[in-house]
Amino acid sequence: MIFNALPRPFWVCLTALVLVGCSAPPRAPAPVEDRMQGVTVKSSPLSTGSLSVLPGAENAGKPGYYTVQKGDTLTRVALDHGQSWRDLVRWNNLPNAHLIEVGQVLRVVPPGASVEAKGVVVQPVSSSAEASPNRPVVSNTLPAAGNDDGLGFIWPASGNLLAGFDDMKNKGLDIGGKAGDPVLAAADGHVVYAGAGLRGYGNLIILKHNNTFLTAYAHNQALLVKEDQKVNKGQKIAEMGKSDADRVKLHFEIRRQGKPVDPAKYLPGR
Repeated sequence: MIFNALPRPFWVCLTALVLVGCSAPPRAPAPVEDRMQGVTVKSSPLSTGSLSVLPGAENAGKPGYYTVQKGDTLTRVALDHGQSWRDLVRWNNLPNAHLIEVGQVLRVVPPGASVEAKGVVVQPVSSSAEASPNRPVVSNTLPAAGNDDGLGFIWPASGNLLAGFDDMKNKGLDIGGKAGDPVLAAADGHVVYAGAGLRGYGNLIILKHNNTFLTAYAHNQALLVKEDQKVNKGQKIAEMGKSDADRVKLHFEIRRQGKPVDPAKYLPGR
């Protein structure tokens, strides 16, 4: 046979090559990258892995900070904490207001102020004679229900009341009317949001009146004011509509330090 005719040195070399190939260690698989809840986890069979820490993680759980949850938007977080989304961008040095990650921790009180207890904000020491050196000045706690800080809220629309406040089902009042009916500012303030980026609210305006109160006006067909614009009580700010709603109506909220409260307790009788 031809194989038997091959010289002995050839068979020795061939045998050595086979043995070397069989004893070579297997190639390690490539590292795997997995993204879970906004945290990048890199793992490799040859290493213990590493975590990419999200911004503000060191403040998680502290008063005055909020950890982003699934479904959150910056506008929603701002509304729920009685702040302007633009302030949150500035306080947290956010490069993109449209991109926040689950697990990211955001400051929701102004720098230089911290929440020591629920509803109590500690401000930096002022230069007044009453302030003791190196001691903070503690502001008042949340006002009692019905105390509007002298804002004197008025009804934002003249239609019939369709639905009242309910902690679980309705965070404000629903007021009926016709498409195009005027929507009025319930008190002096400035516009911190005007747009349609908050699901369930349609064309929405949010006014900030002071450090305690916000009001929200939803489902409009037209918005007549812009962000950062100052408005006066009774000024027409929108036209009633049914954006993101099943009928023409105004959904009106009053929020006290971000928490929805019953507007009926702050509005005059009709």
